[in-house]
Amino acid sequence: MDLMVDEPTARLRASLLEGLPAEALLTDPEVTSSYATDMAAFCPAGTPAAVALPRTVEQVQHVLRTATALRVPVVPQGARTGLSGAANASDGCIVLSLVKMDRIVEVNPVDRIAVVEPGVVNAVLSRAVAEQGLYYPPDPSSWEQCTIGGNIGTASGGLCCVKYGVTAEYVLGLDVVLADGRLLRTGRRTAKGVAGYDLTRLFVGSEGSLGVVVRAVLALKPAPPRQLALAAEFPSAAAACAAVCAVMEAGLTPSLLELMDGTTVRAVNALGRMGLPETTEALLLAAFDTPQAPEELAAVGELCTAAGATAVVPAEDEAESELLLQARRMSLTALDALRPATMIDDVCVPRSRLAEMLEGTAAIARAHDLLIGVCAHAGDGNTHPVVCFDPADEDETRRARASFDEIMALGLSLGGTITGEHGVGVLKKEWLARELGPVGLQMQQAVKQAFDPLGLLNPGKLF
Repeated sequence: MDLMVDEPTARLRASLLEGLPAEALLTDPEVTSSYATDMAAFCPAGTPAAVALPRTVEQVQHVLRTATALRVPVVPQGARTGLSGAANASDGCIVLSLVKMDRIVEVNPVDRIAVVEPGVVNAVLSRAVAEQGLYYPPDPSSWEQCTIGGNIGTASGGLCCVKYGVTAEYVLGLDVVLADGRLLRTGRRTAKGVAGYDLTRLFVGSEGSLGVVVRAVLALKPAPPRQLALAAEFPSAAAACAAVCAVMEAGLTPSLLELMDGTTVRAVNALGRMGLPETTEALLLAAFDTPQAPEELAAVGELCTAAGATAVVPAEDEAESELLLQARRMSLTALDALRPATMIDDVCVPRSRLAEMLEGTAAIARAHDLLIGVCAHAGDGNTHPVVCFDPADEDETRRARASFDEIMALGLSLGGTITGEHGVGVLKKEWLARELGPVGLQMQQAVKQAFDPLGLLNPGKLF
């Protein structure tokens, strides 16, 4: 138990309990410490004064009003599966965990919308709407754990982005509690709407720095047919990237177009005994979810062969497709198994520069004598270089951090961005300033000031 509590902390906890049930406030340091970080490496975190677990909008408002009155920072959290430190606690803060607000309020098949609370798990929503013949496309790799609120906060992507787009394209409206406790409603339930500034889109990707999302109106699509996939093996990453460019130039619209470099392929082989040739330097996975999927896969296969593929293996049915896609799904786990720790980068470049990105990353790995595997949402140019290292080795850790920064610099030099879907958080805020430039940074800080003049919401993140 926490027996030594200073007077401000005691006052904060007492004030919070005026509007929260006792079970919704955690204060034991042994418990609250488990809420201090997300899954990112190299991100500092502080010690929270308390963890609030509200179940209602009114309880969230009470937490924010209390924080404003006492000038205490608030760090909103979801499932803490993030990879940028955006959910890391700061010293003396209130961690505001939204995981108990987990109701699917409405699924409307006529309007094709779902209304949900922020703690709803992505996979739970996906299964619920599927029961009514609908589809919620954004599918981060952590979809079995991550929450819709967290997805909105970081503007999450996923494997299907090449065809269906990212979270931002499915958020129609939001209920947001502002720093002073006021409730703001943005957006709409209608298919169209252009009234005023698009405040809804402003909150998507804001990492809890502008307000706390307590309800979301999400767009849904009719459920597509089950997808069919193929795998193509290449002797080089450059050849696989040439195939990606050819597929997109041909006007094809795959539901998935993923790439794994040779390091990742060998790691997957070692973990899952997938039987892929050890000489494969890149594996390209493509899938279609249309009635014409076999014909479209055949067209992709021809383009892959023309680009230099050494083998093209199409699936004959859904079960075989699932086996092919299993290799991509286990790639991060397989790379994790190679060394005691990993840092997962998230650099997005134009598709036309994808080969340069992979070749440059390989050169960085050689220069730092490190193991760096790359898996990528190739269809939208979003690469995930995974730096594998031993945190007990100070020199290797230093080289890992240096390589991480060099990969981001490489992405910017190719006309890309430092993050396609993981967000900025603590990990990349220095690089955000470089990407935005002084005028862009100044304008973003002005937006932050307008919504959060006391700087209490998720301080130390983004800027």
